[in-house]
Amino acid sequence: MLLASALLAALAFALAWPVPIVLARAAWPSRAPALALFVWQAVAVAGVLSTLGALVTFGVSGLSPTVSDGVRLLIDGVMSGTTPAGLGALHIFALCCAVLFAGHLLLSVLTTVVRTERERRRQHDLVALLSAPDSTVPGARVMEYPAPVAYCLPGAFRTATVLTDGLVKALSSDELHAVIAHERAHLTQQHHLLLLAFRAWRKALPWFPIATRASDAVGLLVEMLADDTARAESSAHSLVSAIVAVATGGGGSPDVGVADATPQSAAPRVTRLLRDRNPLPRVVVFGVLLAAISLVCVPPILLLAA
Repeated sequence: MLLASALLAALAFALAWPVPIVLARAAWPSRAPALALFVWQAVAVAGVLSTLGALVTFGVSGLSPTVSDGVRLLIDGVMSGTTPAGLGALHIFALCCAVLFAGHLLLSVLTTVVRTERERRRQHDLVALLSAPDSTVPGARVMEYPAPVAYCLPGAFRTATVLTDGLVKALSSDELHAVIAHERAHLTQQHHLLLLAFRAWRKALPWFPIATRASDAVGLLVEMLADDTARAESSAHSLVSAIVAVATGGGGSPDVGVADATPQSAAPRVTRLLRDRNPLPRVVVFGVLLAAISLVCVPPILLLAA
């Protein structure tokens, strides 16, 4: 069992530090953003499972040679109000860390969801009050604001694509069509749920630079994924012009929506759209997908082996 705990701890360290750094610096995610998003999710899930698994296996290692028997003895001891024989101070510390870590992550997710949904409702009320449909941009609401801004506002019961009149005046009809297609892709593909999960991870571990790096990388990847959808409906030139206009216009979007173009994200997106498409070979896609699935399976397998 100690071997399993050591292996899980080593995996947790790898997924918390070197793996996210290598993945964030890799060039291939821009060629397959959907696959890269799946890999980031696999890294996050496997990292949490391996961290909890390492703490739990070490915590019950003094009770029994197997995890299942150790957990059973621990539960029996807790129910009877006695400390099981073989449970030392380090074991108790590891188990307490596991409970605190799991509770902290769960609480962070719940509070992030509640606060975000509350703020989204407030934003929806403001959008309904300060904007109106426009026949020139069907499917979107136009707000009076000089800066060129475009963002989508998801919600549990209502969604909205918001443009400013500054953006409508600055862009051509083709460019506006590209912007709306981009924002609609965010809503239909439920990108806000993915961003919410990584935002909760970042808020749960604000002192952990990898959580911020992962959140930033996922944010850029969902923009690239929406770009691909918009490029299928409009020209790359129109989409690039719209991205540059929004990124250099000085506008901003609320944190509860899916962010529009920023100077930091615009450069890699524009470069990607202007160059020829060069998708990953199928064998590479299959290999990366298999590696991501295997990564998630490793912690449960080690726990079962223990």
